[in-house]
Amino acid sequence: MNSVTLPGGEKVPALGLGTWRMGERKRARADEVAAVRLAIDLGIRLIDTAEMYGDGGAEEVVAEATEGRREDLFIVSKVLPGNSSRAGTISACERSLARLRTDRIDLYLLHWRGTVPLAETVDAFERLQRDGKIRHWGVSNFDAADMAELWKGAGRACAANQVYYSASRRGVEFDLLPWQRDHDVPTMAYCPLDQGQLASDATLAEIGARHGASAAQVAIAWLLAQSGVIAIPKAVRPEHVRELVGAGRLRLDDADLAQVDRRFPPPKRAQPLAIV
Repeated sequence: MNSVTLPGGEKVPALGLGTWRMGERKRARADEVAAVRLAIDLGIRLIDTAEMYGDGGAEEVVAEATEGRREDLFIVSKVLPGNSSRAGTISACERSLARLRTDRIDLYLLHWRGTVPLAETVDAFERLQRDGKIRHWGVSNFDAADMAELWKGAGRACAANQVYYSASRRGVEFDLLPWQRDHDVPTMAYCPLDQGQLASDATLAEIGARHGASAAQVAIAWLLAQSGVIAIPKAVRPEHVRELVGAGRLRLDDADLAQVDRRFPPPKRAQPLAIV
């Protein structure tokens, strides 16, 4: 499986499992836990979650699914902007650690920018690092201007920026991705199937047919072909978990990539971030 190098030199998997919308319904809990366990069984080692997902329920799903296997995994979680003051970030992290039943979070992100000064949140992240409660910190839903502002302060330790990015939502390619590549900040792509729309795209299905793959696998493989990008699709049904893991083995050729460009042209001007 491809890997992406964090600014400090650590390599992490380029394909992970997202958990957005998990932990919201008790009756779905067993299926969600089983999905995360299956993904791990099939080789997934990066799991993305957040305190916001299911009001902490997704972190509890991850805890149950990863029991006894924590040492093999790279776990990402996020603090809500309303909790991102110095004291609030530390308290939120401790609550996430308790729900995740772990002693550290591998990558802790500010979920999106709020009203708390960035320097205050970064100070809290650095304290959490010193205390061994997080290993790396980063941000989510930051555009190019936000990243440039962060960089002017203490942002040079930022390990990643997680944004909405898919073959059909390429606005970040105009200015944000080039900025991040110039500064060696990886991009984590959430909603890589554009909330499921790409799974039924005829062009991607045509490309997939040449490789014995599905349209969804092509959409994920396209992201994995982009430099410095980590894709975190979500799946619960076993067949979808197997499908997303299979995407990590799919290699698109130049003709495939050109066909995607014709279907979904790269942006020609700056665009606002897509956020869900």
